[in-house]
Amino acid sequence: MSITPETLEQALNWRYATKAFDRARSIPAQTWAALEQSLLLSPSSYGLQPWKFLVIRDRALRQQLRPHAWDQSQITDCAELVVFLGRRTIEQADVDTLISTTCQARGLASEQMAFYADLLRRNVVEHAQVPAAEIAGWNGRQVYIALGTFMTAAALLGVDTCPIEGFDPAAFDRLLELEAGPYRSWVVCAAGYRAADDRYAQLAKVRYSAGELIEVR
Repeated sequence: MSITPETLEQALNWRYATKAFDRARSIPAQTWAALEQSLLLSPSSYGLQPWKFLVIRDRALRQQLRPHAWDQSQITDCAELVVFLGRRTIEQADVDTLISTTCQARGLASEQMAFYADLLRRNVVEHAQVPAAEIAGWNGRQVYIALGTFMTAAALLGVDTCPIEGFDPAAFDRLLELEAGPYRSWVVCAAGYRAADDRYAQLAKVRYSAGELIEVR
């Protein structure tokens, strides 16, 4: 199953960080369902999926969040607002859940996954590979993989997006009641359809050349 190179390039050239959304347009249910699947199908290190995706549809809550995101209008005006969360830690229970889910999905006995379970325990629970002090940041980097997958999928479906790092994660965590939980806010993405008067949609895309950025050795 594939698309043409031309289709992909056109979608990526069409995409831009949308500054003004059309508040009157919603994303069709079938399209949004596909975008949710893009989040669920995103790759992650070890397949641990150390994330959660909060879709904020409550308009009053969005109004509360907006001042903590540099008062950016995308927070309140987009059709769908997704807050990408990453786990603060990886516990043995997380490994156990992944192993049992894998066994169920692939028809395996738990003994067949014993080596992998032990690998995960040593590397990310006992921190042989990822130090405990770095685990939250490591999980956060997985979240950005999901963000990229989501934005690319959106572009291919003709849905506009704007990734937002200009926000106060601590304030978002407080308003979203995450402070005592296992997840924290990492990045936000607004999705919907560009407003007709968003002048940024007409600007030429500025990118360095392949010769400057891609090196083959």
